[in-house]
Amino acid sequence: MTGRPEPLFPLFAGMETLDGVGPKTAQLFLQLGIQAPRDLLFTLPYSGIDRALSDTVKDAILPATLTVAVTIGTHRAAPNRGGAYRIHVEDAQTSFQLVYFHARGDYWKKQLPEGSRRIVSGRVELFDGIAQMVHPDFAVAEDDADQIPAFEPVYPLTSGITQKLMYKATRGTLSLVPEMSEWIDPGQAEHSNWPSFSEALNTAHDPTSLADLIPTAPARERLAYDELFAHQVTLALARQQERRKKGRSSTGNGQLQARVIAALPYTPTGAQTRAIAEITADMAGDHRMNRLLQGDVGAGKTLVAFMALLRAVEAGGQGVLMAPTEILARQHLQSLRPLAEEAGVVLEILTGRDKSGERRAKLAALVQGNIQILVGTHAVFQADVEFHDLRLAVVDEQHRFGVRQRLELGKKGRQADVLVMTATPIPRSLALAQYGDMDVSVLDEKPPGRQTIRTALVSTERIDEVVGRLRSAISEGRQCYWVCPLVEESEVSDLIAAEERFKRLRASFGEGVVGLVHGQMPPAEKDAAMRAFQNGETQVLVATTVIEVGVDVANATIMVVERAETFGLAQLHQLRGRVGRGQGASTCLLMYQSPLSETGRLRLEVLRETEDGFVIAETDLKMRGTGDLIGTAQSGVPRFRVADLERQAGLMAVAQSDARKLLHDDPDLTSPRGQATRLLLWLMRQDEAIRLISVG
Repeated sequence: MTGRPEPLFPLFAGMETLDGVGPKTAQLFLQLGIQAPRDLLFTLPYSGIDRALSDTVKDAILPATLTVAVTIGTHRAAPNRGGAYRIHVEDAQTSFQLVYFHARGDYWKKQLPEGSRRIVSGRVELFDGIAQMVHPDFAVAEDDADQIPAFEPVYPLTSGITQKLMYKATRGTLSLVPEMSEWIDPGQAEHSNWPSFSEALNTAHDPTSLADLIPTAPARERLAYDELFAHQVTLALARQQERRKKGRSSTGNGQLQARVIAALPYTPTGAQTRAIAEITADMAGDHRMNRLLQGDVGAGKTLVAFMALLRAVEAGGQGVLMAPTEILARQHLQSLRPLAEEAGVVLEILTGRDKSGERRAKLAALVQGNIQILVGTHAVFQADVEFHDLRLAVVDEQHRFGVRQRLELGKKGRQADVLVMTATPIPRSLALAQYGDMDVSVLDEKPPGRQTIRTALVSTERIDEVVGRLRSAISEGRQCYWVCPLVEESEVSDLIAAEERFKRLRASFGEGVVGLVHGQMPPAEKDAAMRAFQNGETQVLVATTVIEVGVDVANATIMVVERAETFGLAQLHQLRGRVGRGQGASTCLLMYQSPLSETGRLRLEVLRETEDGFVIAETDLKMRGTGDLIGTAQSGVPRFRVADLERQAGLMAVAQSDARKLLHDDPDLTSPRGQATRLLLWLMRQDEAIRLISVG
């Protein structure tokens, strides 16, 4: 598997190798993300123009693209240079005009002599009551009618690249596709009624009607599947690679776990119990665990993770819990400390802010095994951090750790198990795209005693009522969050918005009542403001979205989100999850600026109707598409050219099980189908996979 297979060379050559593409045009193609002919194969037409021959333009609903046979009549030259050059033509029932601008000399007289027959195709519009076809797309002799496609594909363009050029370049590329053996499971291809790969390409680029352009058209669906399948084979190879790595069996007598469960004021939910059992079984196995724990806000992930950490300690080893920020690391420390005391285990925190003496002492205790569970930030990655016997790494991932960082963490402990927690409910298709290399446990029940949160939509015009509402909550000893809008893309303007709101609320409530946190603050100030709010020294916390993840203040019962329509659904759901953590009845006020767009209203109403993060995430995906789902650019979700994750979630699931089964039956991809799959991986630029095969 050393280098790209020879049959694919022409597809990966420079764009200039295509007829009609020079170095300048090749540069323009880059703006469409097209570096090599191969990329054109997966740049499919998004629409089409019906150029079937009509009898006449009479009675057509204009403007419309029409194709008719005409007799050429008189020419009327333009009155001035650059003006309209008009040619009178007649079809079977009526007459209209062909119009050209910038006509030179008698060029059109020679091309379209009076009395000759032509087939013309182009957009017909009414101008001063006269039907006109301005610059026809085609004007050919009747014998050359086959030069006009009956249904012309329309491709995405960029300036300098025309439909004609795109059409020519794709035809050139299609002729370069080598004969390829089938990588799809025969049963799957037959069941789905899919054409072969090369047929699918030809059909997708040569649609005969609009029906051929929908994602479920067999040719398109097949190509989407090929993309997803190549991606899932890559993830399955990564997973297989992990599984080949010997893990260590971590088993224990369950005593530490039992002490904590006995001390809890509630019984864990069925989902928690199930997840704990899945993780415990993984840890006992001799393969490395690589599991994702997915749960909604308040579903009780921390307890599940702590049970796993205790199992590592029962097995005589250590565990580490990594959080993305110092504030969250400290919060984990606070919530785990009472549990650790019940279990009688030593829990410590390590962040970038430990003083050097303190840090040295902690590092020494870690190496000796005196610290059993460590909570930390990325500081845990540093070279001088060594464990006595690290058996489990738990990553609380707010900002996606990619596959690489997950592997990085595993290196700290010989064969340490890895558990990744995520609080963002991810629609199934995205979870498969992003975490297809992992096994998944889902917490889909709320622990008892979690309050439901009342969600109301309020127009910004009623801001005085909202302030009045906060005033009475404060007088009852409650606390409130006030989240400022996301202004443009710059943090500076977010900051201005937050400071303005802070000043106005301080004027309403008085000094010392209102705190402020935003992304531009030095970390120490941010922590101080958060701590003052957590300790109840301030009653209102004005914030940009810094507080979105994980902050826990049981006494906070009101969440105001200003200009809620500017936030993503998943983000609003996370923000709402900051209240309703204590005994008091909680409210989330989504303030919007009217008039709301139709989709804006629908999105906010979804939040009012449901607290189920999975329902919200699916809705978000349907309404906004994968592209803008909270920061996908950084999130490790791959970009597909043909596959559409919103509409083809089911296809992704099929691709995943097919990929896993293929590798189970043929781990080295040496069978005929395995060899075909290797070719597909090269074609789909899955270099990561190719490396894994050659390493494996």
